[in-house]
Amino acid sequence: MASTPAGNRRTRVHVVSDVHGNARDLATAGDGADALICLGDLVLFLDYADHSRGIFPDLFGTENADRIVELRTARRFEEARDFQTRLWAGIGADRASAIREAVRKQYAELFAAFPAPTYATYGNVDMPALWPEYAGPGTTVLDGERVEIGGRVFGFVGGGLRTPMRTPYEISDEEYAAKIEAVGEVDVLCTHIPPEVPELVYDTVARRFERGSRALLDAIHRTRPRYALFGHVHQPLARRMRVGATECVNVGHFASSGRPWVLEW
Repeated sequence: MASTPAGNRRTRVHVVSDVHGNARDLATAGDGADALICLGDLVLFLDYADHSRGIFPDLFGTENADRIVELRTARRFEEARDFQTRLWAGIGADRASAIREAVRKQYAELFAAFPAPTYATYGNVDMPALWPEYAGPGTTVLDGERVEIGGRVFGFVGGGLRTPMRTPYEISDEEYAAKIEAVGEVDVLCTHIPPEVPELVYDTVARRFERGSRALLDAIHRTRPRYALFGHVHQPLARRMRVGATECVNVGHFASSGRPWVLEW
């Protein structure tokens, strides 16, 4: 990491999202930057490109992972839930502990890879209750909060909205809107999910619209931040577009690219 910004020299921030277990590239994601920003989804439950990777295939095998991806891609969510229920029944009462143990193992490696300073918020597949165990002194966790970096104010809102996928950190539209309201006017608005704009929420590979936030879109129109940064949609129809005065940017699927998005001023 570069040293703390001083005087009139330029500030450089690297931004990542949807890390999904890529600790190797995360360890160098902050190289040359004054700060690293992480917009969540550290955990890898299931890699849709490689069904042998993640917590799900570790517990149930690649063949069952193939099947769950097939059902979800076909939007047969009820069948997918029934299929998972039968698999989890084989683990029984140990389900929660099995998941937490696997997530803790991933978090230990991923948080150790964060450079200092890192500013991070949660994704929809993250488990916020576990983060205090792993976030070191160089990592600041923010959700519905603001921080100043290089003279600009950054606001952070984590998590996702409720979907049929039922990922771990999905919250109500009302709770999400309250966090957006708490952030208020900022220069850069950092969230895990995108604003509710069709081009930004449509995943061209999964062939479905992911959930974006109407409250986030309204805040962008109302408060006019310079940038709105987010991830969540891995293969978006549009990675970047202007909404009013705001440049909206999907910073990329870091798990596959291994490259941060760069913001410099």
